[in-house]
Amino acid sequence: MTTKVSAYILTFNEADKIEAAIRSVQWADEIIVADSFSTDGTAEIAEKLGATIVNIPFKAFGQIRNDAIAACSHEWIFSLDADERCTPESEAEMKRELQNPKADAYFVPRRNWFMGRWIKHSGWYPDYRQPQLFRKGAIIFDDREEVHESYEVHGTIGHFKQDIWQIPFMNLEQMLHKMQRYSTLGARKLERNDKPGGMGRALTHGIWAFIRIYFIKLGFLDGWAGFVLALGNFEGTFYRYAKRTMKLNHWNQPPNT
Repeated sequence: MTTKVSAYILTFNEADKIEAAIRSVQWADEIIVADSFSTDGTAEIAEKLGATIVNIPFKAFGQIRNDAIAACSHEWIFSLDADERCTPESEAEMKRELQNPKADAYFVPRRNWFMGRWIKHSGWYPDYRQPQLFRKGAIIFDDREEVHESYEVHGTIGHFKQDIWQIPFMNLEQMLHKMQRYSTLGARKLERNDKPGGMGRALTHGIWAFIRIYFIKLGFLDGWAGFVLALGNFEGTFYRYAKRTMKLNHWNQPPNT
């Protein structure tokens, strides 16, 4: 009996990426696009390509992943982000494994393309994010986590060797937009966990984030792309703590007239 696979893709205003993502998983028996009410035509593009659209209001990444999994019909699920592409080599490896699965959830290596080159260092390769092929019910995400969601695996874990591709940023504007969004979500997490703020803390955490990516993770070997990634990591970390500090000190309030 052939093992059937559902592929799900999370989207919000991904009109420039969704077509390539869907075409890379058209081998799946079902494609679910879990969309958070995009306004740029993402859902319409996905629907024309045969995907099933499930509109899910965004509260947290863990919550939206759990809801997307619940919408999938088949026993095995492949998770793909809109900026990722399943390669033919990865597809073939997954199909071979599913003929006789040895685990309940599998990590898939990701190879990132940024500023005209493949990133080989900077902590970005093999860049596992979470198990991406798994048996339904094997993974439960923490629905409180707004960014970098945590999860529990119920069962055994395996690792694939063949890469999928990720194109995280088409341009620097997208990188800056994502940094702003994630730093805001990160500031909310600091608030929820009652973490302190402070501009000095923001600066030291930001500097350490740069050092970790550029020097410890050998980002300097990735040329200017590695420098930009390290700088972006500095900015995202700095603004996460700075936004927490702004709210703690009520600096975002106008002066009394």
